[in-house]
Amino acid sequence: MTSHKTARAWVGLAGLLLAASLAQAADRDDRQTKTPYVPRQAISSLEPVPAGYAPVFTQLLARHGSRGLTGMKSDLALYRLWQQADQEHALTPLGQTLGPALQAMLRANFLLGAGVAGISEPGYGNETLVGLQEHTELARRMVQRLPGLFDESKSDQREVVVVSSGKDRAVDSAQAFTQSLLEARPGLRGHVKGPSQDAYLLYFHRLPKTPPAETATLRLQTWKDSQAYQAYQHGAALQAQLARIRQDPRLQGAADAVLSRLFRPDFLKRLEQGGYRFSNSGTLSFASEDGRYTNTLTGDGRSVIANGVQAAWALYDLYAISAGMSAELERAGSNVKSFAGVMPPTAAQVFAEAEEAEDFYSKGPGMVEQGDVTWRMARILLQDFFDEADAIDRGQRQHLAKLRFAHAEIVIPLATLMGLPGAAQQVDEREPYAPARNGWRGAQIAPMAANLQWDMFADAAGRTVVRLLYNEAEVDFKPSCDAARISPGSHYYDYHALRACYAQALAGGQN
Repeated sequence: MTSHKTARAWVGLAGLLLAASLAQAADRDDRQTKTPYVPRQAISSLEPVPAGYAPVFTQLLARHGSRGLTGMKSDLALYRLWQQADQEHALTPLGQTLGPALQAMLRANFLLGAGVAGISEPGYGNETLVGLQEHTELARRMVQRLPGLFDESKSDQREVVVVSSGKDRAVDSAQAFTQSLLEARPGLRGHVKGPSQDAYLLYFHRLPKTPPAETATLRLQTWKDSQAYQAYQHGAALQAQLARIRQDPRLQGAADAVLSRLFRPDFLKRLEQGGYRFSNSGTLSFASEDGRYTNTLTGDGRSVIANGVQAAWALYDLYAISAGMSAELERAGSNVKSFAGVMPPTAAQVFAEAEEAEDFYSKGPGMVEQGDVTWRMARILLQDFFDEADAIDRGQRQHLAKLRFAHAEIVIPLATLMGLPGAAQQVDEREPYAPARNGWRGAQIAPMAANLQWDMFADAAGRTVVRLLYNEAEVDFKPSCDAARISPGSHYYDYHALRACYAQALAGGQN
């Protein structure tokens, strides 16, 4: 592995490339939940803290930062398709540029994290340097937003509790965030507890089939809710919606617009007529520049491209993930523009809306007829937020902050359970989700490093108020909690009234 000094230099470069990536992403808002993180509100524009109040606690749920691909799947299948077209001399001039870009994408993911301090096993699924930088900056802004909270005099006997799902990219996010926090406030060193791992709290969408040993507890109920959700994922109701989405005729039109610029007509005709079947089969190997790390992988053959829509959709997914892989693609000999150049904006928007719809049904609010199956399992996490806040309200202030690091599949159901704007509107099975009729947007609900933060403030008499930030923008709690605001239109809520407002959600009732 390279030195920490070299790794930090690359992280610094990631900061520069992040700015460039975000500038490009701002021009094309079509990367859905793979969108790199941008704070949605400047600290200077936040509603002032009420007079007489001071920060006493904060807590966070954050998605991991920008990552690479989760596995060698359609990227290799698409490369196999390109190789066949190359052998048949069926590439356009633009199509010829796709091969080197695909090779760079493969190389970048094979070696993702190599030479970066804290990455124990480089390869697919790791955070990118942009992703680590997202959490580094998120921590810095937390300290800046809450002046005085993390001062050494206040943190002398208090702990910063850190918990993750246990998955590598969530653990790495926790490490990047915590390291940044300690750099900003060295006096906290020795007061950070963790990171510990808790799948029931932060990976509840994939709990194992074996129930927990506890009985009659919220963890047991969470396990039951997880099993119900996993059954829904494979059930007829969801599969019918996914099939309908994939039959949208706009997808074929978008695929034609993408592929006709890359491949000759005769090759595309054979592809559409079933003349080809490409999969993620075969073995590839890549070595790091310094020769200290080599990764060899063999595909399982399960990711298949047998028609134009599948090919163009696979290319869209690479385009979408590329924005958060700036540094790695540059290092592998390519760049974000290579993928933007082969994905026309109008086509990208069609595929983005299709993935938006899939996520809405599989992770988001979903269908009225299915009740709260997609978010009921988040109740344990909302209870954890209130348990921490209850202790602060009682004056038991052992914890200075609680920091949780997880995944989009955790952020989304919590936002839905809380009834947050844009996150909670369901649809009828007979009236499909459509962006024009529903405020649910993956790029806003769960971009990379998406986060929910509760800041708590207290006055001299001990009264506590809460402010909610969603992706660092002030947002309202659910509308039925409006009476808990300390004044009309304020983003500060009386904690006791807020607690009472969410009693039904905590008890297992729907919002």
